[in-house]
Amino acid sequence: MVQLAFSTNAYTRFELPEAVRHIADHGYKGVELLADTPHAFLPEFDDGDQKKLKAVLDETGLAVSNINANTARGYYDDAPASSFFDPTIITADDENRAWRIEYTKSAIDLAVEVDAPSVCIATGRPLPGNPPEQAKKYLLDSLHEILNYAETREVTVGIEFEPELLVECTDEVLMLIEEIGHDSLGVNLDIGHAAVYGENPVESIHKCAGYITGVHLEDIVGGHRGKHYHRIPGEGDLDFKAIFAALNDINYTGFATLELYTYPDAPDKAAEKAYEELKPNVS
Repeated sequence: MVQLAFSTNAYTRFELPEAVRHIADHGYKGVELLADTPHAFLPEFDDGDQKKLKAVLDETGLAVSNINANTARGYYDDAPASSFFDPTIITADDENRAWRIEYTKSAIDLAVEVDAPSVCIATGRPLPGNPPEQAKKYLLDSLHEILNYAETREVTVGIEFEPELLVECTDEVLMLIEEIGHDSLGVNLDIGHAAVYGENPVESIHKCAGYITGVHLEDIVGGHRGKHYHRIPGEGDLDFKAIFAALNDINYTGFATLELYTYPDAPDKAAEKAYEELKPNVS
């Protein structure tokens, strides 16, 4: 049976231990950890921070569903609001790309420390001066290094596709998994991203059977080809009953994590409403 988790990226106005406590208060069984500022920006997340995190996980009994390493905005002192992903594992700058590879390895280390099964990462956008065919080469090289390391730590890595990124849909991520040839690579399947791209989320789930390292949930107004804005389930047009039925059909027994970073002003309201909306699908 699928269990519900909630990402700390909705609680960016709280310190990480307090965010974990709030999520536990709403009935979730798992928590996804944001591996970025202000929670666990890894170059600054020291042994003391890890001890506090482990203590609050023990206190609440929450399992860690995933380490969300999609962004690394803490790399910049003055990152613009739109700079979600950079520096990425496809960036043309060798030094920045190497930094992001090492950052992802650190996220894998954190996963081991908190017994998380997976780390998710996005490819990022092919920016000016870095056409897609060149970016693809950087992606393959970066992933081979990351996955070789992940396999020594027994952690899986999930690519999270998203419209406008180098890998932006179900078919592209599955082709990448086949091309890369590592069993440790899968897909962190964001249901809303599939819908925004124009895919049927239920069909995407069935296509990804056997490769899903984790699931992200949010609602989308407009459903297929809707606007990419994460909303509380029940406030958009996605059919979550069908989505959970599809996850059960493929025997997925991991976490489905609510990713509602769009509610920093009211994360408790978002967590509570999402749980009440989705609880019938997991009970």
